[in-house]
Amino acid sequence: MMRALKASSENTLTAYRADVLDFISFLTLHHAEPQGLAPLKRVATSDMRSWMAHLRAGGAGSRSVARKLSAVKSFYRWLAEREGFEPTAVLLTRAPKFQNKLPRPLSEEAARKLIDTVDIQSSEPWINARDVAVVTLLYGCGLRISEALGLTGRDLPVGETLRILGKGNKERIVPVIPVARRAVDTYVAQCPYDIGHNEPVFRGKRGGPLNPRMISKVIQQARMQLGLPSSATPHAMRHSFATHLLSAGGDLRSIQELLGHASLSTTQAYTAVDQARLLQVYEASHPKAQG
Repeated sequence: MMRALKASSENTLTAYRADVLDFISFLTLHHAEPQGLAPLKRVATSDMRSWMAHLRAGGAGSRSVARKLSAVKSFYRWLAEREGFEPTAVLLTRAPKFQNKLPRPLSEEAARKLIDTVDIQSSEPWINARDVAVVTLLYGCGLRISEALGLTGRDLPVGETLRILGKGNKERIVPVIPVARRAVDTYVAQCPYDIGHNEPVFRGKRGGPLNPRMISKVIQQARMQLGLPSSATPHAMRHSFATHLLSAGGDLRSIQELLGHASLSTTQAYTAVDQARLLQVYEASHPKAQG
C-alpha cells in the first residue's frame, strides 16, 4: 500500500502508515475482535463516526482528523482494488471542515536581521558561517530545510542554479542568488571537514550530517534576541521567499516551480498572505480607513 503512494515523501508515508495502524487498532478495540480482511470489509458508517469521535475526544483537531481520514481512505482504495469490494462507507465519510492556516512570513527587514543575528550565535566562526549559509539558502532560494541539508559535495561549487530533489523525488532547478553562493563558499572555505563528492555539505560539530534541529535552535535563539514571534522558523524563511517574490511581481506558476509545489493551489495560499498584507497597509495609511 505504501508503494502505491510512491509520489509521497518518506515523512508522508510514515505518517500514513501510523494513521492506518491507529485506525485498525481502534476497530480492534471497538469491536473487541481481531481485524482481518473480513472485518475490514464490514466497516460501516457508524464505525467511521465512532472513530472520528474517538479522535476528537483524544484532542485531535479538524486538520488532524482530516489527514487521518485521508490516510484511511487511501488504504481502503488500495485494499478494495486488491480484494475486489466496495468501501462505500469509508470513501463517503466526510472530512471535518477547517480553515487553512496562512503562511506567516517575515518582513524583508526582519529576514535580513535574522540572518545577521544567526551569524553571531556561536563562538566558532565556521559554525556561524554554516548556519548563515543554510538560512540564506532557505530565504534566498526557497528551499525546504531537508533540501538544503541534502546538498552534497557534487553540488559544489554552487553555481547559478541548483538541481534540487524535493518531495516525492521530484526534481526542480532553482536559481541561486549571488549572496547565497557567497554564503556557501564562505562556509566551505572555513569548514574543518573534507566534503567528498557523495558527502553532505553541511556538517555537525563532530563532522556528521547536520541535524535540522540545530538550525531550528539557532533560529530560535536569534528570533528571541530580535523579539520576533515564534512563527519565525526555518520554514518561515521559505514562506518569506515566496511572499516577497509575489510582492515583487512574480507570477504564481513561476513561484510554484521554484518551491516545488505539486499543486498550484498550495502556492495560491501566498496570494491570500499578500492580500492580507496589502489590507493592513491600506487600513494603516488610508485616511478614510482611519476615519
